[in-house]
Amino acid sequence: MPFFEQLGVFAVTPGMVVMWMIGLTLIYLAIAREFEPLLLLPIGFGVLVANLPLTGLMTPDEGLIWRLYHYGVEWEVIPPLIFLGLGAHTDFGPMLSQPRLMFLGAAAQGGVYVTFFAAQAFGFTLQESATIGIIGGADGPTTIFLAAQLAPHLLGACAVAAYSYMALVPIIQPPIMRLLTTEQERKIRMKKSRKVTAREKRLFPVAATIVIVLLVPASAPLIAMFMLGNLFRESKVVERLTDTAQNALMNIATIFLGVTVGATMSADVFLRGDVIFIFVLGLAAFAVSTACGVLLAKLMNLFTNDKINPLIGAAGVSAVPMAARVAHKMGAEADKKNYLLMFAMGPNVSGVIGTAIAAGIFLTMLG
Repeated sequence: MPFFEQLGVFAVTPGMVVMWMIGLTLIYLAIAREFEPLLLLPIGFGVLVANLPLTGLMTPDEGLIWRLYHYGVEWEVIPPLIFLGLGAHTDFGPMLSQPRLMFLGAAAQGGVYVTFFAAQAFGFTLQESATIGIIGGADGPTTIFLAAQLAPHLLGACAVAAYSYMALVPIIQPPIMRLLTTEQERKIRMKKSRKVTAREKRLFPVAATIVIVLLVPASAPLIAMFMLGNLFRESKVVERLTDTAQNALMNIATIFLGVTVGATMSADVFLRGDVIFIFVLGLAAFAVSTACGVLLAKLMNLFTNDKINPLIGAAGVSAVPMAARVAHKMGAEADKKNYLLMFAMGPNVSGVIGTAIAAGIFLTMLG
């Protein structure tokens, strides 16, 4: 009978049930474990509703969530809005006070490029490899921005991997940091940084936008919005815009981004062996990025008397501010009077810029 044919209960497949479990797991991790709840909660719900049959939510040109995905993600609107909010939250003072710390943020992109070549070796296309590699930057919006253009079929898997590893920073990074540093190195106390003037903070977002976009034009959507948000913050004359970018606008963009990304994870797209392998490669990318930052700090110490605590090199990944907090916590465990948080924020915020530049390079070469 036509009535029963329109009941979703008769259209459920085993794959859909598996995806329900995945969606509910993400919701559980967000609520009970507080793993990146702002993103994993809407992503988990998006996974759930996208795998309920006959809803039409992801039907091209008709579905509600499809429209949000098409106009928000495919048209490159929502990720740059997230970057606008991030910029409004970011203080570049720690990085500007010690410019050498920018190299640590750059070094932490090593995992992106190592995994790019590794993924190719395992049979992924160039576009898929770039999308998987960018997970190493631990920057969810950048991962989504790149995946939407180079490998839309991997968008959901790569986004979940990126945000999962961001949430697991306190678990993944410490063993790597301990392995690569000595007790004495973890006790290094860094010299107090100079005070950065308000003029420097206002000039930096403008100058950085000009330089970076001239060198890597494809990074403009992310870099321009990131620096605009920071200019709002540092100008001190547009408090309303700063507040909107930091809160209301970013919250709205986060809701739409999470739900649409989750909704791309239908059973037929997600339940494949290569998707599971993406999580393995993503973890490797994140681990290599962490190691590269630590190792460069150790290398720099060979050529300077003003020593860098190698722990802050691990903060070069883009997980702001969690990676910086992990570096600070480990330093305090070695020496209770050692305060590394502000130093670690230098490579942490430069890592955000580095990952956006890496995405721009991939788009230039492969887009």
